[in-house]
Amino acid sequence: MDQSGNFKVLNLGGMAFIHLDVGFLYTLLVCTAFGSMLSNAEIKVNPPQDFEIVDPGYLGYLSLQWQPPLFPDNFKECTIEYELKYRNIDSENWKTIITKNLHYKDGFDLNKGIEAKINTLLPAQCTNGSEVRSSWAETTYWTSPQGNRETKIQDMDCVYYNWQYLVCSWKPGMGVHFDTNYQLFYWYEGLDHSAECTDYIKVNGKNMGCRFPYLESSDYKDFYICVNGSSESQPIRPSYFIFQLQNIVKPMPPDYLSLTVKNSEEINLKWNMPKGPIPAKCFIYEIEFTEDGTTWVTTTVENEIQITRTSNESQKLCFLVRSKVNIYCSDDGIWSEWSDEQCWKGDIWKETLVFFLIPFAFVSIFVLVITCLLLYKQRALLKTVSCITVFSLR
Repeated sequence: MDQSGNFKVLNLGGMAFIHLDVGFLYTLLVCTAFGSMLSNAEIKVNPPQDFEIVDPGYLGYLSLQWQPPLFPDNFKECTIEYELKYRNIDSENWKTIITKNLHYKDGFDLNKGIEAKINTLLPAQCTNGSEVRSSWAETTYWTSPQGNRETKIQDMDCVYYNWQYLVCSWKPGMGVHFDTNYQLFYWYEGLDHSAECTDYIKVNGKNMGCRFPYLESSDYKDFYICVNGSSESQPIRPSYFIFQLQNIVKPMPPDYLSLTVKNSEEINLKWNMPKGPIPAKCFIYEIEFTEDGTTWVTTTVENEIQITRTSNESQKLCFLVRSKVNIYCSDDGIWSEWSDEQCWKGDIWKETLVFFLIPFAFVSIFVLVITCLLLYKQRALLKTVSCITVFSLR
């Protein structure tokens, strides 16, 4: 019994020891997790300081700037990041940037207000395994409003002709006084400062457009324009525009069109790509084809196309072509003017024959009539002479 009793005591003691060990581990895990949560809850970081939007005078290309937040000494060695959000005030979507820098630049529509906010991000290695964010620092920016909205220019239209020459035109604002005149300023990355138009298009002595000089290295970047005005009678509200030049290119129309009827069904249409600096790979073409009064339209990226006649008895085939910069070189574009029309006419020998036969028939009839008249007169003359001779002999 002693052995059995000892065994029971030892067994009970082992169970107590195991029970104590599991309870201790559970308590330790709970305390560790709670301590970690408590530790992370106590970690706080301040938002960046001196957050502001700065306008350097580039007509909408603004700089968002800030200074590092104040840090406790134990976080000074941490590499921190910033989460920046910004938008025009009437926009539904925020643009979000994660950066380690103390500034960020982007283009904005200055016709509207701008709002931005930023916070500080502490990485996980500095905070016991979880990222910590600060509260938001916020700021806004507005251009100084002047003049009524109706005084702004209307119907601004800019075209980059043949990827070489930029021309913009506009109409005056509603209700502006006769002494109002407008000035255009532009800027893109690469210029040291904004520049004024040097070649205005004038209508009745007023600036109603601008022919730009050669714009070096201006493709595939934002192009900023401001058109403001002056009047002794009233302030004029400026208008701001942002676009990229490759998206408003209007090419030259294609030329040297040829139409070849290969057999009773196949037709080959071919043309030369427009002249100028636009690469061949950047074109898309629209073809308008007419067969005996029926017209249809198709597109291609090549300067040649094969089509099938709807009837092998068709007598007249015509086509025109226009060009545009395709989606591989721009987001948008403007169609060129239509080319001259190129036509083919069937059974042209019949038309040629008719063309010559009709005048020939008229001439032949005329000659016949004249010949008949002359013969008639000659016959009448001979008859008269014969009568006179007989009378004389008697």
